[in-house]
Amino acid sequence: MTKKEHVAERLYYILGALFIAALITCNLIANKFISIDLGFKTFVISAGVLPYPITFLITDILSELYGQKRTTHVVLSGLFASIFVLFILWLGAQFPAIEGSPIDDETFNQVFQNAWRVIAAYIVAQLIDVKLFHFWKRLTKGEMLWVRNNFSTVISQFVDTTLVVVILFFGVESWSTMGSYISDGWLFKVIFAALDTFIIYGFMAWARSYFKLKKGEEIEL
Repeated sequence: MTKKEHVAERLYYILGALFIAALITCNLIANKFISIDLGFKTFVISAGVLPYPITFLITDILSELYGQKRTTHVVLSGLFASIFVLFILWLGAQFPAIEGSPIDDETFNQVFQNAWRVIAAYIVAQLIDVKLFHFWKRLTKGEMLWVRNNFSTVISQFVDTTLVVVILFFGVESWSTMGSYISDGWLFKVIFAALDTFIIYGFMAWARSYFKLKKGEEIEL
């Protein structure tokens, strides 16, 4: 195996590890809602949204560099890792908190009770994103990276945001309140998806130069 093949393989695993770490973090902190003032608007969003744009940036880079099959493997690995985390959370809930525990049973259950539903929503959105990315890639014949980077994220993020908000607040908040959470969360993600276009263009410029790739060409592992 050549040096560049080693680099390509290690990069794939590093990106995959970062994706899984960000995905699980999103799931664990999704129940907390916060407000962020960006000057032109104050967004009310789930704390899980903060690391979430990273997951879509990584899957877009993986899709562009390694193709749909390899990227889907990473997303499914994230699913299996998330299921393992859910098992650990379930296991932790089976034992009552001792007297004086910093976190009591009620708090523990309240924070993590929706984790399995949120994980399902995130995985669905990720798989949609990968499929849409490659749909646009085929349609543009490997050109216009900004189209697939943004359009795939815009659609999949709307699905993700809607599912998460409905899962967390159905029967608890009004439809108008849930609609406000959905619009804020989706717009926040779309803004950062547009901003990460500069990152993916810079990264792909380096990758194509280093690995001697043509536009649209993928690395085979």
